[in-house]
Amino acid sequence: MLKTLIASVAVLVVGASAIAAEGDTYLTAGSMLDIETGAIVESPALVIRDGRIVALGTQGSLDAPDGAEIVDLADATLLPGLMDMHVHLSGDAGGNFFAGLSYSAPRQAIVAAKNARKTLMAGFTTVRDVGAGGYSVIAVRDGIDAGDIIGPRIFAVGHAIGITGGHCDNNFFPPEIQAKSGGAADGPWAIRAKVREQIKYGANAIKVCATGGVFSKGTKVGVQQLTLEELKAAVEEAHLRGLTVAAHAHGGDGIKAAIVAGVDSIEHASFADAEAINLAKEFGTYFSMDIYNTEYTLAFGEANGVPEENMNKERLVSKVQRAAFTQAAASGVKMVFGSDAAIYPHGDNAKQLSRMVQFGMTPLQALQAATINAASLMKMENDIGALKEGFAADIIAVKGNPLEDITVLETVDFVMMGGAVVKSVTNN
Repeated sequence: MLKTLIASVAVLVVGASAIAAEGDTYLTAGSMLDIETGAIVESPALVIRDGRIVALGTQGSLDAPDGAEIVDLADATLLPGLMDMHVHLSGDAGGNFFAGLSYSAPRQAIVAAKNARKTLMAGFTTVRDVGAGGYSVIAVRDGIDAGDIIGPRIFAVGHAIGITGGHCDNNFFPPEIQAKSGGAADGPWAIRAKVREQIKYGANAIKVCATGGVFSKGTKVGVQQLTLEELKAAVEEAHLRGLTVAAHAHGGDGIKAAIVAGVDSIEHASFADAEAINLAKEFGTYFSMDIYNTEYTLAFGEANGVPEENMNKERLVSKVQRAAFTQAAASGVKMVFGSDAAIYPHGDNAKQLSRMVQFGMTPLQALQAATINAASLMKMENDIGALKEGFAADIIAVKGNPLEDITVLETVDFVMMGGAVVKSVTNN
């Protein structure tokens, strides 16, 4: 990824520094949010080298290295790049609900590349893609890593793994078509084999479908599907290989079984009761709850061709899930930001932050869910998610103080990914 210096970024002449290296960037701004403490640091200065923050201080105490590129963001506020732990880059919310069923794997990869760029430009420098056909998002991730295309850091699960006829199978076609998801399997050893298969073809995270879901055909959203034995097999295999496991789980029984099986995160957690919440706290399991997308579905779903079966399931889940979110946030469950982008338009991810605040979090807690908590979930807490020396230079900037108005994150003016400026106010 070529480093560019956008025209809107002012170039200053700054005094010499004891730190000097060819290719350094000296980044300054009006303020910076310490994501761990919530403190606002005035007049920050950062030295970035080889994609990492090598020095961090304040203007006047930390000078620019000789020959460094100077990036001055004036009165903007710096934050670490945001992280969304539940996206589907190969899917689009707009258009007909069934259109994506006809997409080939190459077509899905093109859609995913488009949405990866939108996501990065919205200030999300790391995402976890939790299910796509044909290993399409893995291909996009590899293209980003190779510098062929632009996008965020991606953890990709490949195919989501679940039972035949379950939420993560393809149930929309008649029997003679013999449609079947690449992640469908039955029994502990078959589930284990599917985990191995995803890893073989490049998955760097795993997802299992423990219960029915909203947007599948013929599944009841709260009913458990994978057995405890199947869930344990998936988790054990993934953990042996050093990968984290996400469990799609709406209903209480499926949530509890997945937690006991050792999954790292529960996705949706719509019907999580007090017992499930206490169990999550006991096991250290993260909740990833998509509490914004219901607004889009209920407003536009029918026009987009979402079947009435699925609309009814969304109506069933929406209020219950938000109540569970409030209870989980108040109880101290570890929580990460997960939007389910694709159910609503990519690039609008940050709109969920205000709902997280509306339904129980402080602005700082919501931002921590999208930074340090997500980094910890993915075992990257010493590398991303904060602005600290030695960390990857994934940095965004906004106008205003996000602790006073979380909605400023819905308009990100500046994005740096791995030390490369990829967006400024004149490069959207």
